[in-house]
Amino acid sequence: MFAVHFMEKNIIVLTQVLREIPLVDTDLKIKGRKGKVVSVHETEKDGIHVQVEFEKVIDKNKSSIKDLGKKKRK
Repeated sequence: MFAVHFMEKNIIVLTQVLREIPLVDTDLKIKGRKGKVVSVHETEKDGIHVQVEFEKVIDKNKSSIKDLGKKKRK
């Protein structure tokens, strides 16, 4: 059993106790966000730091700059 700390940059996103260590370039889903394992570092005898890179979230509800200047006609 290993204490696995999933980190984005230097921020711990999730800590789990797992039997298997995730491999580099493995796709994961943490807290509803899709990501990919960038690197794996062993810290203590049972501690593992896993660097994860998440996909950027694009907000579809924001209107473009061009649409802000237009007036709606009825």
